[in-house]
Amino acid sequence: MSDATPPTRATGEPADGDDTVDECTLCGLDTPNPPVSGPDGTYCCAGCKQVHETVGDVAVDGPVDSGDVASALGDATADGADRGEGDFATVANADADAEAYLRVDGMHCTTCETFVEGLAEREDGVAAADASYGSRLVRVAYDSSRVAADALPDRLTGYGYSARAMDDADDRERSSGRLIVGGFFGMMTMLWYVLFLYPAYLGWDVSFLDVGGSAGAYLLLNVWVMATIVLAYTGYPILRGAYVSLAAGKPNMDLLVSLAAVNAYAYSVAALLVGRTELYFDVTVAIVLVVSIGTYLERRATDRAADRVGELAEERVTEATVRTDDGGTETVPVEAVDADDAVVVGQSDRVPVDGTVVEGDAAVDESLLTGESKPVAKAAGDRVVGGSTVVDGGVVVEPDADTTSTLDRLVETTWNLAASRSGAQRLADKLAAVFVPLVVTAAVLATGYWLVATGDVASALLTGLTVLVVSCPCALGLATPLAVASAVSRGLDRGVVVRDASVFERAPDVDTVVFDKTGTLTTGEMTVDHVVATGEHAAGVDDGNAGREGDAADVLATAAALETYADHPIAEAVVEHADDAPGVDGLPTASGVERYPGRGIAGRVAGAAVLVGNRDLLAEHDVAVPDGLAVAAEDARADGALPSFVARDGVAVGVVVVHDDPRPEWEAVCERLAADGRDVVVLTGDDDAAAARFEANDAVAEVYADVRPESKTEIVRALGADGDVAMVGDGSNDAGALAAADVGVAMGSGTALAADAADAVVVDDDLASVRTVFDLAATAHGRVRGNLAWAFGYNAVAIPVAIAGLLNPLIAAVAMTASSLLVVANTRRDWGLDDDTTSDATVEATGVEDGDGAERVDAAGVNAG
Repeated sequence: MSDATPPTRATGEPADGDDTVDECTLCGLDTPNPPVSGPDGTYCCAGCKQVHETVGDVAVDGPVDSGDVASALGDATADGADRGEGDFATVANADADAEAYLRVDGMHCTTCETFVEGLAEREDGVAAADASYGSRLVRVAYDSSRVAADALPDRLTGYGYSARAMDDADDRERSSGRLIVGGFFGMMTMLWYVLFLYPAYLGWDVSFLDVGGSAGAYLLLNVWVMATIVLAYTGYPILRGAYVSLAAGKPNMDLLVSLAAVNAYAYSVAALLVGRTELYFDVTVAIVLVVSIGTYLERRATDRAADRVGELAEERVTEATVRTDDGGTETVPVEAVDADDAVVVGQSDRVPVDGTVVEGDAAVDESLLTGESKPVAKAAGDRVVGGSTVVDGGVVVEPDADTTSTLDRLVETTWNLAASRSGAQRLADKLAAVFVPLVVTAAVLATGYWLVATGDVASALLTGLTVLVVSCPCALGLATPLAVASAVSRGLDRGVVVRDASVFERAPDVDTVVFDKTGTLTTGEMTVDHVVATGEHAAGVDDGNAGREGDAADVLATAAALETYADHPIAEAVVEHADDAPGVDGLPTASGVERYPGRGIAGRVAGAAVLVGNRDLLAEHDVAVPDGLAVAAEDARADGALPSFVARDGVAVGVVVVHDDPRPEWEAVCERLAADGRDVVVLTGDDDAAAARFEANDAVAEVYADVRPESKTEIVRALGADGDVAMVGDGSNDAGALAAADVGVAMGSGTALAADAADAVVVDDDLASVRTVFDLAATAHGRVRGNLAWAFGYNAVAIPVAIAGLLNPLIAAVAMTASSLLVVANTRRDWGLDDDTTSDATVEATGVEDGDGAERVDAAGVNAG
C-alpha cells in the first residue's frame, strides 16, 4: 500500500460543500476528495490516471456490484437463456432476503443451466436462481421466512440432478462407479460377441455352440441383460441429458448419442423376440462406454474447486456490533446495519461493511482484499473496507450509504464474470442444435427411401440405424475433452492446475500479461533486509554477514524486545530475524508497552525509553532523526522496502529495514514472455518507489502504481480493449481482474477467492510455471483443432456412405470406434514441451507422480485429471 494518507470517504454525498462528487474518467467509480487529477480528467487512483493517459478513451464496463448482474446474464442470454438482463438481481432484491450457493451434480451444458434454474424457480420461496454448469454451482435467492436454507438441496434435486450444501461430501465417485459397472458388463458382452456371435455372423463354423439353439438362446439372453445394465445404469447420465435437452427444447449431443444407443437396443430386443440372432447390443454397449469414458475424462479434466465459492461466502461477515441509544452495544445481522449506525470493531475483528472511521485508531490488515502485506494505519476520517481485519487497536466506523462490503462486491463480481464464461462444451452444444436434427432427418429419410425402394422393413430400419450409429459423435465428443485431459495432466506435472478448459482456446491469443506485484512478483512475506545503526558498527546485521556484531545487533535486539508484544507482519519479521541474527544473544526485557496502531510501539527496554515505528511516531515524541538514518530510510523506500526507526531515550539510534522479497525467477519469466511477443504489465497498490525495480526491467512494458483494489478490474478491461489480456495474481482484490481477463492465473499461495476466479492455479507457487500455461494452451489448442477436423471429416464421409446402404450397424460401430481411437492417438502424441519431469512441488501438492495411474489432486483436494 502507498505511504500516502488514505483517501477520505466517497459515498456520493456532496463533499466539503461541493454540489457533486466526481466520477473516475476511466472506470466510473467515485473519486476521493480531493480526486487524482490529470490533464484529461479526474480519477479514483493513480493507476486509472496512468491507464487513461496511456491507452486513451476505451469502452469499459462500470463497476459490478450487488445490484448489477447484467454481465453475468448477458452471455447467458446469448447462449439461449430466456431471461432478461439483470432479472436475477431485480427479482432477488424484490422478493428475497437471503442467498445461498449449492453444488449441483449432473450439470454439464448450457441446457442443464436453463433446466436447473427453472427447477429452482418453480419452488415456493425461491425468488431467483442463477446456475453455472462449468462450476456446477447454482446461486439461489430465497425468502427465508418461506423456505429454510437446509431445505434448498431437496427442493433442487430431481430429474437426475443432485443438489447439496457446499460442505457436503462430493459424490463424484458415483460416476466412477458407473464406469466400473459398465466396464465389467460391457467386457462380458463383448466377450460373448467375439467368441460366439461374430464368428456366427461371418459364417464361420461354431460347432461347439448353436446360436439358434437353446444354448445360444441362453447366451443371447445373457447378452440382453448385460447390455440393459450398461444402457440403463452406465448410460443413465446420457439418457438424462437427452431428456433434459428435449424438455428445454435445445437438442444436444446427448440426444444424438441416446438415439443411436436406444435404437440399436430397441432393434435388438425386437429382433430377439421374433427369433432373429443378428443383434446389435454390442453397438449399444460400445456407444455408451465410449461416450461415458469421454465424459468422465472431461469432467475430471475440467472439474473446478467450486467448493471455494461456498467457503468464501462463509468468510463474509454476517454480523456487526453497533452502538445502542443507551451507549451499550448489540450484535445485529449485517443486512440490518444502517448508514447512521455506529459500528464498533475491536482488535482481531473483521470490518463488516465499508465506511469511515469516526473514533479510535487501528492498524488494519487489508491483505485479504488488496494482497498487500503491510498493515495500514487508520484514524478518524480514514476509510476502511468490509472484509479487512483490525490487527491492533480498535475503531468505530460510520457505514457508507449503501452499507455494503468490498469483499461482498468482489465475490459478486467474480461470480458474475466467471459464470458468464463459455467453454468448449458450449460450442459443441451449439453445433448439436444443427447437427442433431440434420442427422435424425437423414436417418428418417434413408429409412423411408430404402423401405420404398426394397420393401424390406428390417433392411430399411437397419439403414436408418446405421446412419445414427455412424454419425454418433463419439470422436466429436472426445476431441476436446481428451486434449484437455492430456493438457491438464501435463500441467499438473509442471505445477499447474487448469480449472477452465476454455483457457486452452484463449491463452494462445493473449497479447498482454498483467502481473499483480505483491504476492505474485514478490513472495508476499515480510523479512528483515538489514539493520542500520548510528554507532561505529553501523554497517548493519543481515543474513549474509554472519559474525558482524555491535550497535546494529543491539538495535535489532531492542526493536525485537518491543515487537514481541505487537501483532502484525512487520513485528513478526523483526522478532523472527532477531532469533537467528549474529550478535543477538537473547532479547532484553520490555515493560510499560504502549501500542500506536499503524505507527509503532513504545515501552521501556533495559531501563531506557524506546520507540519502534515510523517517522510519524518519532515526530509525535519530538525525536529528531540524524541525516544518516534519514538517508538510509529514504534509500529503503526507494528500493520498495519499509524502514522502521528505533529511538532510545529521545534519540534515534537505528533503522530496521523490512521488505517483501521479489521472487528470484520474476525477471526470467517476464523476459521469456516478452520474448514471445507479449507485453508485460505490473499492477500494484504500492507507490512508485516500491514499483521502481520492476519498471527498470526492459521486459516490463508498463507499471501502474497506487492502484485501488476496485480499479484493477477496470484497468484489465481497459488494457483488453486493444487485445487479449492475461492476469496473474494472488490476492482477493485480484479476483475481479482475474475473472475479467481473457485468461486468469492465480498463484497457489494466494487467497481462495483469487483461485476461484482464475482459469488456472500454479499449485507449486513457482512463477516460472506461469509460462507453462501458455505453452500447454498452444499445444492443446492445436490438438483440439486437429481432433475436430478429423471428427467432422469422418462424419462428412461416413454419413453419406451409410445413407447409401453400404454399411451395416456393426461396421458403423467399428468405424465410429476407429475414429475415436484416431482422436486418442492424435491427442497422446508427444507434446514437445521443454520439461517432461514431474516437479517435486507438484508431487508434494498432488501426492501423485506421473505414470502411476492414480488420480491427481490439487492442494485443495480437487480432482483435476
